Amino acid sequence: MTEIKNKSDFLKLHLKDNVAVALHAITKETQLTFEGRSYSFTEEIPQGHKIALIDLNKGDHVIKYGYPIGHLLSDVKAGQWLHTHNVKTNLSGTLAYTYEPNLQPVVYPKSQLTFKGYRRKNGKVGIRNDLYVIPTVGCINGIAEIIVENFKQSHPNLGTFDSVTILKHPYGCSQLGQDHQNTRKILIDAVQHPNAGGVLVFGLGCENNTVAEFKEKLGDYDTDRVKFLVAQKSQDEIEAGEALLHELLQATKDDRREDVPLSELKVGLKCGGSDGFSGITANPLLGAFSDFLVSQGGSTVLTEVPE
Repeated sequence: MTEIKNKSDFLKLHLKDNVAVALHAITKETQLTFEGRSYSFTEEIPQGHKIALIDLNKGDHVIKYGYPIGHLLSDVKAGQWLHTHNVKTNLSGTLAYTYEPNLQPVVYPKSQLTFKGYRRKNGKVGIRNDLYVIPTVGCINGIAEIIVENFKQSHPNLGTFDSVTILKHPYGCSQLGQDHQNTRKILIDAVQHPNAGGVLVFGLGCENNTVAEFKEKLGDYDTDRVKFLVAQKSQDEIEAGEALLHELLQATKDDRREDVPLSELKVGLKCGGSDGFSGITANPLLGAFSDFLVSQGGSTVLTEVPE
């Protein structure tokens, strides 16, 4: 039997926890010493999975991060693997519950840090200078691709643009009511995004999401940075599209990054795919980053709140 005494083999996340996380796969017949106690493993423990630190009985809470995350379906011994075969959530069958967090806000001192951003005419700040092509309807995605490909051949270094993105989608036609309004709203938000140094709104001409109504709902916009094209009103929409992208390129030729206070930075957070380590690596790191940025007056946006 192999004996391991390296504390990095598994990690206890909170003083109240009765489980630890395996930091690597632990093979059968391994003996491991942790916090002065010896554990003998009679089964393989996969990386990132839970290990019982003490003997537990059926119905006992499984404590991780200092809180119950479920209960046991059978008795287990110290060193035994805990997973879906012997642990069940405490929320199963629960129709109502209350959340009473013990919040302990973390506040960092103010600093004079800045980031390099692009200041837009409306005062917003982008961290990139991108060129967007936004089809109002899905059936012209292919034509948009041809326009962009021709533009890239004429301007291989893209000038001051960091990238060219076609916001392809299958919507904009035969949509009604709220469904149609949501599509238009999302596309309008993209036009107004501060990362967009230039935007070509590209319509077909017979879709529900017409360019005329789109422009009306858009409101005030920078006419040098936002252009419109309707394919059915153009003799050659590909040539016209390339010309408009060239105009947008010319409009951004003097764009330069400038120092912007950190208080104006907005960062969106996205789940990268939960695994056994996201709760001890990425999530706490992004939490600490959010606390720091908010302390400086900035913002983070978290949509997947269980993370």
